[in-house]
Amino acid sequence: MKFFVDTAEIDAIAELNELGMVDGVTTNPSLIMKSGRDILEVTKEICDLVDGPVSAEVVSLEADEMIAEGRKLATIADNIAVKVPLTWAGLKACKTLSDEGNMVNVTLCFSANQALIAAKAGATFISPFIGRLDDINLDGMELIADIRDIYDNYGFETQILAASIRSVNHMSDAAKIGADVATAPPAVIKKLADHPLTDAGLAAFMKDWEKTGQKIL
Repeated sequence: MKFFVDTAEIDAIAELNELGMVDGVTTNPSLIMKSGRDILEVTKEICDLVDGPVSAEVVSLEADEMIAEGRKLATIADNIAVKVPLTWAGLKACKTLSDEGNMVNVTLCFSANQALIAAKAGATFISPFIGRLDDINLDGMELIADIRDIYDNYGFETQILAASIRSVNHMSDAAKIGADVATAPPAVIKKLADHPLTDAGLAAFMKDWEKTGQKIL
């Protein structure tokens, strides 16, 4: 499963990228606001830093304006994935932009039917929001599984990008189901390395090593 980092914070992306943990980056208007940066400037910096797709989101609600914004965003770098909402206008923009050779990430997906029509419209990525479904007592992972079944049934090439990741369990569950990509905040990705038994084992090793009175360097 590919790891995308869900942030517009350059330092956080760079740290994970050095470890080979970054296959791409996703941003949205809220993350751009949090960064305090100009969208074009920070997106260009991210694209220069990573090799994989960098999602940059349109902010208009009408198809023609989305298309114009998408074309502008696509000029930032070759690895831009234009992000559009899963609305009828967004699907129109997706079709036009994908036909023009752009990667398109269709976001805010909450049903299998939405994922189906996004694939028909030529989406490169579909972003089902796991955490937000869990917030209203629905099973976000069930949606990932349903989309996987549909896409595999018909050979759709649209990649399932598990989004709104809130926990390390979301990451492993998405991987087991077969999501192509998971996008998560840097803190969640870093927590994948944590386990209390690892900490306990290391503490025991260090205690015993101290008793030997030895040094390696």
